Amino acid sequence: MIGLLTLLCVLGLPAVAHGAEAGDPQAAPRPRPQAPAPRPPATRPQPPADTYFVNTLTPSEIQNKQAVLETSAGTIVLDLLADAAPNHVAHFITRAREGIYDGTIVHRVIANGIIQGGDPLSKDPAQSARYGTGGMRELRFERNTEMMTRGAVAAVLAPNLPDSGGSQFFICISDQPALTGQYTVFARVAEGLNVAQKISQADADNTIPKQRIVIMKVTIRDKPAAAPEPFTTETAEELSHYRAVLETSFGNVTFQFFPGKAPNHVRNFLRLASVGFYDGTAFHRVVKGFVIQGGFLPTRTEPLDITQERYVRKMPPEFNDTLHDKGIVSLAHGDDPGGGDTSFFIVTARTPVLDGKYSAFGRVVDGMDVVEKIEAVPVNGETPVSRVELRKVTLTKTP
Repeated sequence: MIGLLTLLCVLGLPAVAHGAEAGDPQAAPRPRPQAPAPRPPATRPQPPADTYFVNTLTPSEIQNKQAVLETSAGTIVLDLLADAAPNHVAHFITRAREGIYDGTIVHRVIANGIIQGGDPLSKDPAQSARYGTGGMRELRFERNTEMMTRGAVAAVLAPNLPDSGGSQFFICISDQPALTGQYTVFARVAEGLNVAQKISQADADNTIPKQRIVIMKVTIRDKPAAAPEPFTTETAEELSHYRAVLETSFGNVTFQFFPGKAPNHVRNFLRLASVGFYDGTAFHRVVKGFVIQGGFLPTRTEPLDITQERYVRKMPPEFNDTLHDKGIVSLAHGDDPGGGDTSFFIVTARTPVLDGKYSAFGRVVDGMDVVEKIEAVPVNGETPVSRVELRKVTLTKTP
């Protein structure tokens, strides 16, 4: 317990001296207490020095830049949005060049929601109890109109403190509309969103990954010029020389294409195949004496990356006079003839009911025996009992 003398001193009051008791006739007269010496005016605590980041980079040094995050799970490339959040971008570039991110980890994951990293403390496993507290309060909030959509990258904030951003960041794996306007979006994933999504699905204790997912290095580079979209400029004659080899769990099937009949559907299939969209999908529908169907997005074993996602688009129909004979390849669609996108079917018998209602764009020229093996698999309704894998699609050209 604090002593009386100490308490009085703390309160700034004079202490009573010990000696003769008051009222004792033998007691010597007590000296009158002197007025305490004047005290200097109380000094107010000084605010801490401003620790907010000061940008020393020129506008040209932050424009058109990308950050390449090499992680133990794969590479993620970010487009840095200097027009939307110039101070955050300058901070990220500066800290990356200082090496502050190298050796940090993704310390928080929410499956298919977000991943969070960038805490300098996370370099040290002994600091695990403090992960999420480091590298904060270096940036003031930069309001912008960037939406919290899939692939958005934003600064982490302390609760109810908008001016508390710093080196920590999070990546949206799915749209997070409730967060729009609450955090500063300063980048977007340009490549490797599928890597980020896989990281979000890591085995975790609550939201803490059980294994260290390391950001080994962050490099800043100039944003390369956008590559032209594949299969947009070739003539019908040039497209006719392409072949697609479908490697399935039952063997290989080879397509040739009809660009003179359905040029946009041919371009669509070649474009998707060129970026690996079909790799790791399945033949999900088998109707004996009718069709086998594959290329359906939900059958993919891996999430799409940004480029693959960009090329998934609805296809206006290109109905033509090609008859749906055995081996013909057509684009699947639902009730809306313009609702097809990636899913295709191979006809396994002459089917007049399909003529003029589906866009035939190719045919099987090799591997019809493989198609027949797939057609013969056991099914539950129209769904194969065991997965029929479409492992990879490779494009080749004939002379």
